[in-house]
Amino acid sequence: MRTLPDQHSAPRTIVLGVAASDSHAVANHLIAHSLRALGYHVVNLGTCTTVEEFAEACERYPSAEAVVIGSLNGHVHEDLRGLDRVKREGRITCPVIVGGNLSVGSHKDASAHERLFAAGVDHILSDASELPELLDELRTARHEAPLTGLAAS
Repeated sequence: MRTLPDQHSAPRTIVLGVAASDSHAVANHLIAHSLRALGYHVVNLGTCTTVEEFAEACERYPSAEAVVIGSLNGHVHEDLRGLDRVKREGRITCPVIVGGNLSVGSHKDASAHERLFAAGVDHILSDASELPELLDELRTARHEAPLTGLAAS
């Protein structure tokens, strides 16, 4: 069951945008609206967002819990070139989630997801309705992660 963030805590921040060569805005606005209704602070970069713009947003909002990237035109593989680099540089430190139409044509190549993971994507969603649950799972996992560097008692 999905719960709203505590009223007294800071809103959870999500960076949202549509891949660089994609100008499809409707799903982007619907996702932003639904996340805001759940109490999230959504930094919506809109359509045609480059990897560099996602990195800059993460630098401006270091508490962002995730970067969510949509693509409907199927060119997300090309649009996300350099994602692995900005992640290695520490400019995007939160999980990157991608969803939408992730390849061109009616025949979907099984290696498309593998290539996205290799490019720096952490999670791929087939339906936007899965996003709130994934965000909650990521938050839980982050809070349950063992602290390193502490002496055992």
